[in-house]
This record gives sequence, structure tokens and C-alpha cells, in this order.
Amino acid sequence: MAKGKQKQGRGRTAEPVSAQVVGGLAELVPDRDRPRGRTLLIDGAPQSHVDLDDPAYLDFAYQRRLGHIADLVAPPGKPIQALHLGGGAFTLARYIAATRPRSTQQIVEIDAPLVQFVRTELPLDGGWRIRVRGVDAREGLVKVPDGWADLIIADVFSGARTPAHLTSVEFTGEVRRALRPGGFYAANLADGPPLAHLKGQIATAAAVFPELALTAEPAVLRGRRFGNAVLLACDRELPVAELTRRAASDPNQGRVEHGRALADFTGGAAPVTDAGARPSPAPPPDAFA
Repeated sequence: MAKGKQKQGRGRTAEPVSAQVVGGLAELVPDRDRPRGRTLLIDGAPQSHVDLDDPAYLDFAYQRRLGHIADLVAPPGKPIQALHLGGGAFTLARYIAATRPRSTQQIVEIDAPLVQFVRTELPLDGGWRIRVRGVDAREGLVKVPDGWADLIIADVFSGARTPAHLTSVEFTGEVRRALRPGGFYAANLADGPPLAHLKGQIATAAAVFPELALTAEPAVLRGRRFGNAVLLACDRELPVAELTRRAASDPNQGRVEHGRALADFTGGAAPVTDAGARPSPAPPPDAFA
């Protein structure tokens, strides 16, 4: 049950609301600048942001980068079939529904109390073709038909860490199986110095996909601080020039690595298999200060 004072109906709370979910304490904190904007935190760690009045608005830098990828997977406005591994506040699903009407989407989120909390406080538009499945991300992925998805987004965190079984070559192979030819796979990855997890994930994706690009803030890529990087993978040539232009124009300016520069950045890291997979590193205590 959500806690906190309710005003003006759902999605219009004047004060934070919270609920205990499987992943910890979930909170929705009002945005001072947007009357119906809310930030989702779990155990104090920011997860996502939603503006019910403007679902095409993306506040977090990593979500804007995922939004760029969603924009480039197909011609503007064309409906797509998208699979979201990890639900959060359903931010990217809302974005795609707003920017690509009539798209068909699936969200796989194992935390059923979180799903209920978000559905209650930040309801989805009844006309959107969004289905939410309450299972583990990999379990949900293996049930997706071959070649079903135009876009697969992996944004799965448990206790601020990506579970080990979602970091392997075997998992990534299932992603490619579920993608149509030419479809995009985008993964939100969190790491800090010395970036061993991030480099291992690039090597893992390279073992499955022929084309890769990585976008993040320069300070993260230089190993100066803990942060998010978005990995893009495909079986065809990527729109690197346009992705680079968009990343450079973001409020939190990003950089894109591709080709030889990305290989040099990876530095000979080995692909991760199920047998040796580990969760992503925990963020430092001051990461969300």
C-alpha cells in the first residue's frame, strides 16, 4: 500500500508517496518544475522519471540516450514492436507510445509490488498497446518469439546492480534470437573505475553482434566517476553519425565510441559466460548524492 498524502487525484500528489516493494522502499518524489512529473527512487537510488503530462519528456541522461536509440530504430513515427527488460516507471515504454503511436510493447518486470505501485500512482494510457509481464527478465525473454522485436531495451537492476544472469553471452544470444534482422539491442550499464564490468559487457555483446556503439558522458568513459553507459548492438550498420550528433547536443553532453576506438576502449576484455557471470558492481555510497 502506498503511503503519503494524496491530492488532486492519481498522478497529482503534492507530497512523495512510497511503498515497500521486492527491491526495497519505492518512492515517487514530485518534480518541482513539472506539475505531474515524478522521480522513482528505490532505497534512495534514482531509477527513472515520468511526466504524465508529457510522456515524451526524458529527464535522466541515460534515458535520453535510450530515447535517441528508439528514435533511430525506424523512420520517425513508424510503429514498432519493443521489448523492455526491466520496468521501473515504464518511462521508455511511455516515450515510444507517445512518439510512435500504435506500437506494440512488452514490459518484463519481476517486482510485482513495484508494477502495482507504478500502475496506481502513474497509470498508463488505456489506449497504449503495452503489456506488462511479471516474470524474471531472462525467463520473459526466452518466451518471446524469434524475430519478434524491433527494439529490445535491457535496464534491469536489483539493489542497484544488474543481476549476473543478464550479463552473459548466453543471455545476449537470446536477445539476438528475439530481434528481427536489423533490430536494435540497447543496454543500460552502470560501472565505475576501472570499468572492468563495462568492458566485459562490450566484449560479450561483440561475441554475438557484429556492430556496436557505446554512448556515455566523457567522465564516465574516462573512468573518473561511477555512472551509466548505454550500449547499442545490431547486425547491420549503425547510424553512428546521427547518434553522435544527438548525444553531443544533450544537456548532459555525451560521447559515442564505435569501431576501432571502441575496440581500443575495450582493451582485450573477455566475453562473459553464464559460468563466470557476476552482477554489475555496486555504486559507491556517494553515487546518488
